[in-house]
Order: sequence, then C-alpha cells, then structure tokens
Amino acid sequence: MSTIRVAVVDDHPIFREGVASCLMDIGGYDIVGEGGSCEDAKAIAQQADPDVMLLDISMPGGGLNAVASILERRPAQKIIVLTVSESHSDVATALKLGAKGYVLKGVGSRTLSEIVRAVQGGEMYLSPALSARMIADLSQVGNQPSATGIRDLTEREYDVLSLVAAGLTNKRIARDLDLHEKTVKHHLTRIFAKLNVSNRTEAAMAFRDAGETAPHYLG
Repeated sequence: MSTIRVAVVDDHPIFREGVASCLMDIGGYDIVGEGGSCEDAKAIAQQADPDVMLLDISMPGGGLNAVASILERRPAQKIIVLTVSESHSDVATALKLGAKGYVLKGVGSRTLSEIVRAVQGGEMYLSPALSARMIADLSQVGNQPSATGIRDLTEREYDVLSLVAAGLTNKRIARDLDLHEKTVKHHLTRIFAKLNVSNRTEAAMAFRDAGETAPHYLG
C-alpha cells in the first residue's frame, strides 16, 4: 500500500492533532504539514506538496478562500473539506471551487482513511447525509438525469448504483460485492451512460428519482 502524504489544516489544535494521530496509527500516511489558518494552508500546499489536504471551513482567513487560492495556483491539489458545516451553500461552493470531498466531522477514523485513499485514487466523496439533502434539493430542479434508465441496468449495475446512493466509495463497494475495484469503475462507466449522467451525485439522484431506496449503511 503506497504512502499518502497528508496535510491537516484546522484551527483547533486538539482536533487537528487527533486526525493526524489517527491516520498515522492506521498506517500508510505521512503527515507533511499542519496548520490553523488560510495562510497556513496556502503555505503548506506550496512548500510541503501534500497528496491530499484535509481542510476546515471555519478558520482565520476562511477555508473556502484557502480552497480557491490553492486550486488557482495548484489545480491538481486534492482537497477534502472536513468540517461541521452542513450548509448547502458551503457544500456547493466547496465543490464548485474544486474540492474533491466534503466530509462532516464525527466521521470514524477508518472511514476517513478510506475517503482519503478514494480521493487520492481519483474519486470524489460527499458525506451521505449531505448527498441525500442535495439530491432532494436538486430533484426539485428541471433538466433531471433520466430515471427511466434504471430499468436498463443489469442486476449487478443496480447493486453498484444502490451502494453509490448509500455513499460508499468504490473500494467499499468492491469489498461488499466481492468485486475488483476496477470492475466497479467499469460498472459505473456503463451506469453513467445508461442514466445520461456525468457523476456519482447525479447517478444517485436518478436512483432516488426512480423511487428506489438506498440501503442504510453503518460504517
């Protein structure tokens, strides 16, 4: 398992140190920077070159300002917002700016580890509770992805999509369905095409628009 270089930026030192300690205890991580402000985040991104940065929103200078500034200079930087904010505006802004994940504090350490690895591997992640809320909001808007395409899915594609709607990463889906992670990605490519969508959130929205219910997942 390759080592992932992680930076943690949060203005609460105890929380920040706790996140860093948990990831180090799990293994496979190198904590290359810690800070507590927008300026710290920008400096760490430039000087430490982390693979993934965990970043709070509420801190001196503003976390969203940090996301915008960092990605303007370093568009390939992978940022996961780790925050207590459930604001639709904060979520939408963070993702629009280019953050690759939005995770609520209180997530378990091993789940956070899996999210970091998923984002490092090219996935995007949104906490399931927030995803469900955004999907509900988006479902009120016109020009929705095709829900009728659900009927065109194979049984395996349906299983994969239901777990996407439950908020699982590709790695967790692969484990639950006893598949290779690459196979899950291939299924998702076909699912997106059949539903006429371009990402996981739109696919989950189409799933729910069709009246389907995602499994409740604890983990």
